[in-house]
Amino acid sequence: MKLTNQPISVSKPTVALAGAGGYVGRWFIHHFRHKYNIIALSRRKVKDNPYPEVTWKQVELYSISSTVEVLKGVDVAIYLVHSMNASTRLNQGSFEDTDLLLADNFSRAAHLNKVKQIIYLGGLLPKETGESLSRHLRSRLEVEQSLGSRSAKLTAIRASIIVGPGGSSFDMIKNLVTNLPVLMCPQWTESLTQPISLRDTLDIIDTCVGNENVFGKAIEIGNPEVISYRKMLELTAVQLGKKRLVFSVPVFSLGLSKLWVGFFGESPPQLVSPLVESLKHTLTVSEELKFKEKHIDYLTYEESVRAALDSTVELKTPSFYPLDKVKNTVRSIQRMSNTHGHSATWVAQRYNIWLPTFFKFWINGEMLESGEIVFYLLWTKKPMLQLTMIPDRSEESRQLFYISGGWLVKRFDHGWLEFRGVLDNKYIISAIHEFVPRLPWLIYVNTQAKIHLWVMNRFKKYLKNRVN
Repeated sequence: MKLTNQPISVSKPTVALAGAGGYVGRWFIHHFRHKYNIIALSRRKVKDNPYPEVTWKQVELYSISSTVEVLKGVDVAIYLVHSMNASTRLNQGSFEDTDLLLADNFSRAAHLNKVKQIIYLGGLLPKETGESLSRHLRSRLEVEQSLGSRSAKLTAIRASIIVGPGGSSFDMIKNLVTNLPVLMCPQWTESLTQPISLRDTLDIIDTCVGNENVFGKAIEIGNPEVISYRKMLELTAVQLGKKRLVFSVPVFSLGLSKLWVGFFGESPPQLVSPLVESLKHTLTVSEELKFKEKHIDYLTYEESVRAALDSTVELKTPSFYPLDKVKNTVRSIQRMSNTHGHSATWVAQRYNIWLPTFFKFWINGEMLESGEIVFYLLWTKKPMLQLTMIPDRSEESRQLFYISGGWLVKRFDHGWLEFRGVLDNKYIISAIHEFVPRLPWLIYVNTQAKIHLWVMNRFKKYLKNRVN
C-alpha cells in the first residue's frame, strides 16, 4: 500500500496519536513516521519499539492529569479511541457514556496545552431526516461534539467501513465469507453505504493535518461507489476465491443478527452489538460535506479488498509490557440529564447533602475541618467512606475527590470520584474510577455494586425533579 505524501517541511509538526496501537494508528505510524514527529499514546508501556523515530508515551485517558502530561508540546492530536473493551474487572457504564467522558478528558487536556487541531475519525451519519440514530452513531456524534467544544479546532472525518488489513469491520466480513458456504443475510444487509480503503483514509487524514481549511469542519469520506453490505459479502467472496451462495431473508431479528455476526464473524459482542445496530441505516456521503481538499483516485471496493488481503506489506508493531493492574478494580460511570443547568460544583455539593438525607435512618455524613467528606453508618463511628476534595484539580465544571478512606475501601491511594458537566453542561457525569472494594469480590458485585447503581439512579431522578 503506497501513499503519495505532501512535501516534508523543515519544521515537522508534532502529532500525538491517541489509539496508536489500533488498526488505523499503526498504519498511520508506518506511513508517516518520517513526515511528523509522532508521539504515539498507549495505555500500556512499550517494551520494544520498531520505529526509533516515533516516541511512545504511556497514558491513562481516564485521567485528565495523565492526558495533559502526554499532550505537552503537541501541535495536532489525532483521536482514534473507542472504548469497546473494559479496562477494569467491573465496568458499570455504557460505552456511550464512557466514550463521552474520554472525549471530554481529551478536549480539556488539548485546551490546556493549546493544541491547535484535533482530528477525529468517526462514522458516517444517516441522511434521512427524522431518523433516530443507533446508539453507536449517536455516540460517535457526541464524541465529535465534545472534542470540538474547546479551543482546539476539530476536524471530524466521518467514514463508513474502512477496508484494510487488520480492520475489525472488514475482518468480520472476511470471516463471515470464510466460515459460511451459504450466507442467509438479514434485511439490513441491503442497506447502502460507501466503504473506503485504508490507503485513501490515511491519505485524507494526512491532508488534514495542520490544514486550516478544514479547521472546525466535518468531512464525510467514502469511495464514490455506493453498494450494499450484501454486495460487499459477494465481492469479498470473489476476491477470496470462495464460491458462496448469498441471499437475503426477512426473518432475522436484530438480536439474532448480532449472534450470527458475532459467532461466524469471530468478533466480540461488545464490538458486534453497536455496529450491527448502525447497519440498519443508509450511510452515504453528503455532497456538501464531501472531502474536496485534493483529488484522490479512490480504490474501488474490490481493489480495497485485494489490498487488504495483500500479505507482502510488512507492518512492524511494538510489543508492550503487561499492565500493572490492581486486582478487583471497579469503574462506574453514569450520565445524568442536567435540564436545570446546574454546575458540577452544585451537583457534587448536593450529592453530599442528599445521600445521608435519602438514607436518613442508615447513613450520616459530615465535612471535616480538613475539607474531607465522611459518611458513617449511624450506629458506628468508623467511616465507611471518606472523600478528599482536590481543589487545584477542581473547577466549576468538574469536582474531583480522592477516595481516601473508609471500611468499604481496600486501597486508599488508588481510586477517585468525580462530577463533571459535559456537552455544554447538557449532562452531568458521575464517575468512580479504579475503586478497589474491601468486600470479597462475589459479595461486592451482588451487593455494594448493585446498591451503588440503584443509589445513582435515585439521585438522577432527584436532580431531574429538583427545580433549584
